[in-house]
Amino acid sequence: MKPLSKEEILSFEDWERVRPRLRPLFIHAKNRRRLALGPHLTLLFENGQTIWYQVEEMLRAEKIAAPDAIQHEIDTYNELLPPAGGLAATMLIEFGEPRERDAALRRLVGLENHVWLRLGDRRIAAKFDTRQMSSERISSVQFIHFDVSISADRFEELAAAGKAVIEIDHPHLAVRETLSGALAQALAEDLRAEI
Repeated sequence: MKPLSKEEILSFEDWERVRPRLRPLFIHAKNRRRLALGPHLTLLFENGQTIWYQVEEMLRAEKIAAPDAIQHEIDTYNELLPPAGGLAATMLIEFGEPRERDAALRRLVGLENHVWLRLGDRRIAAKFDTRQMSSERISSVQFIHFDVSISADRFEELAAAGKAVIEIDHPHLAVRETLSGALAQALAEDLRAEI
């Protein structure tokens, strides 16, 4: 996927002007790209549009205007784009109670070795950003990539047959969810964008 560039970023004034119209569209697009993995874990699959929206919202929220700071945000979020022939997601580990969240993040150490994308008979390990890992606890936000290396059409076939699945087999978290419907269609569109 084509990385975001500084030329694509709107000024504060332009973003404020179009934000009321665009925000509902992006919320809808993000909901279409979301997969709940049990009550406390969510994957939000990223693409160029979701990254652009996140950068615009971050610049607005943090009132970032310095060119080097803007470029830093662009570079940071570009790391979340799917690689060619792959898919990428932000993983959110969510607990309402801080003590419960802290305990869970300690229990889930090693999660990076237990997240898979199953496509038919293939089991593809998620690649985590190791900067977010430690031997004591993991971050509640993780960035992951899957090297899919199949065509969008084949991905759609597998998803339609219920053979596109996210699996987690961590000793403290076991879950399996099928990629289907609008989410599977969005991911196939991402794979098509690589052509």
